[in-house]
Amino acid sequence: MTGAADADWSEANRRHLMASVAVVRERLRLFAERAGAPSTPAADGGSLDLLERAREQARNELSAPAAIERIAAAFELSSFERDILLLCVGVELDPGLAGYCALLQGDRSRVRPTFEVALSALPDSHWSALTPERPLRRYRLIEIMAGPTLTASPLCVSERILHSLVGIDQLDERLGLLLAPELGPRALAPTHHALAADIVQLWSRAAPSSWPVVALSGDERYEKLGVATSAAAAQGLTLHVLHAADLPSSHAERDELLRLWEREARLSPSALFLDCEEMEAPGALRVAHSFADRCWGAVFLASRFPARLERRAVTSFEVSKLRATEQRLVWREALGPAAKVLEGHLDTLVASFNLGAGSIQTLGHQVSAHFESEGAEGLAVRLWESCRARARPRLDDLAQRIPSTAGWDDLVLAHDELDTLRTLAAQARQRYRVYESWGFGEKSARGLGIGVLFAGVSGTGKTMAAEILSRELGLDLVRVDLSQVVSKYIGETEKNLSRIFDAAGEGGALLLFDEADALFGKRSEVKDSHDRYANIEVSYLLQRMEAYQGLAILTTNMKNALDTAFLRRLRFVVTFPFPDAQQRAEIWRRVFPRKTPTEGLDWQKLARLSVTGGNIRNIAVNAAFLAADAGDPVRMEHLRRAASAECLKLEKPALVAEIAGWA
Repeated sequence: MTGAADADWSEANRRHLMASVAVVRERLRLFAERAGAPSTPAADGGSLDLLERAREQARNELSAPAAIERIAAAFELSSFERDILLLCVGVELDPGLAGYCALLQGDRSRVRPTFEVALSALPDSHWSALTPERPLRRYRLIEIMAGPTLTASPLCVSERILHSLVGIDQLDERLGLLLAPELGPRALAPTHHALAADIVQLWSRAAPSSWPVVALSGDERYEKLGVATSAAAAQGLTLHVLHAADLPSSHAERDELLRLWEREARLSPSALFLDCEEMEAPGALRVAHSFADRCWGAVFLASRFPARLERRAVTSFEVSKLRATEQRLVWREALGPAAKVLEGHLDTLVASFNLGAGSIQTLGHQVSAHFESEGAEGLAVRLWESCRARARPRLDDLAQRIPSTAGWDDLVLAHDELDTLRTLAAQARQRYRVYESWGFGEKSARGLGIGVLFAGVSGTGKTMAAEILSRELGLDLVRVDLSQVVSKYIGETEKNLSRIFDAAGEGGALLLFDEADALFGKRSEVKDSHDRYANIEVSYLLQRMEAYQGLAILTTNMKNALDTAFLRRLRFVVTFPFPDAQQRAEIWRRVFPRKTPTEGLDWQKLARLSVTGGNIRNIAVNAAFLAADAGDPVRMEHLRRAASAECLKLEKPALVAEIAGWA
């Protein structure tokens, strides 16, 4: 209805309500008169017939059903229960009716009605209306105040029901403390819009009392909420969000919340979105699932875990991440006028960051606010860095972010290996074009990520190569902390890995599994439960590696220890061999920064020392400290002393002979 129509209905509804109250008041007056109550006033609104005709006339003036009629139908009230409700409403709105209540009870102070008064004075009375399972008490339409007996206790209408009867739709304050209404449908990607339509179609096949719980799985809470909001709006429902963590701890409080919610769902009508996204403890999930199982009407259960309910049927829908083409459309909408100047950056953006619609809209609006003050390149940098920062908080407790300062000139490696690394970087940059524009992604959703193995002994440049790729692609490099990931508790390792892959996929991070053989080792023969669960962890990793769409780098100095199934799923294997003398000489030439003062360094002599690039860097840094302390430039003598200490650390005294001629 329009605003004018709402006002017209509201006024007509008020007249109908007061006419209905007048009928109930007249019935109390007539009963008092028949009972011989003293000082019974004469009828002041006409006979009962006239009042009933006035009520009918008021009903005919309504453009939509009156609130009392909607409530009576929604809660399946009998005519007697309807009159009890009107009796309780009447004492709030009509002083004359309150006077009759006091008259019938023989006490001027007892102005509120009782079941005893209702059973005596109203037609079609039945005792079952008083029972806890009948609508008046079950749905808290009325409240029973303290009294000597059930039938003699004063009754009052619930404030929420009173507001609704006079035409004011206001959420019960007890629900308002826990529920947050979603104000309207959100813009959805085509795949998610189709999901919302499927849910509406599901509802159309049955009455609300028979609707199944709609379980929404997947990792994107914003998209789940968008699908639910859109489906609810299409059905004429207002969606309310309840976080499962806010559910009351006691059974009695949860039962009261259930009754209040069902009352609200019948009044509004409304749908409930029970958010279990952050819940992982089995006990807490059971409480949430039990609550959903007992809810009435439209219920969405958003969780990363499957739901199995006892009373209600469950229909599951997977709310998948947006496809890259859909992300691109959301980016263009969110960026507004800035989208035109950033058009050339969007392909690389969606290829590198797998963000949901909520994150895209937030970041897009933030960046577009600087459209007038920054040029295209400044906006592009701001947008890219905002995307990088988006997933960092989710990764920081399980992985270590590594600053990427190394460049291609810092890495000494054979030509073939360097060419493979550059090819790897090119594939990471061109993922959108190949997978989306050229259609390779339509063949299969698996294997779209880039899994790489860096194999070689410690110090040969594996981590440096990962840093170079990170800097080249403008993405965070995060090293997985195995001490924080691997857990002795069953299922915890998989849960931690899931969090890492999810956050890294969203934030476009390069995952670095250092010493990967400790996590990706070969599956063993099952001899006990420990072996079985260890194999489950490896199998889970295989699945996540295949589904992961980002860049994952595994490093190892024991390639043969890796499970062969991992090797089959890797797109590249780059070998980092022990450097030969020529390569060591080149590493020595590049190890000193331009600002470092040096004097008389002999690269060929230095190259005779058979150590890796990592050891060479250690020697160079320690020699620089020796020279700085002496106030000299770095000379061969400083390098000899530093190299001797490094050889002792490595427990390789035989190498001392190779540095004998350095000074």
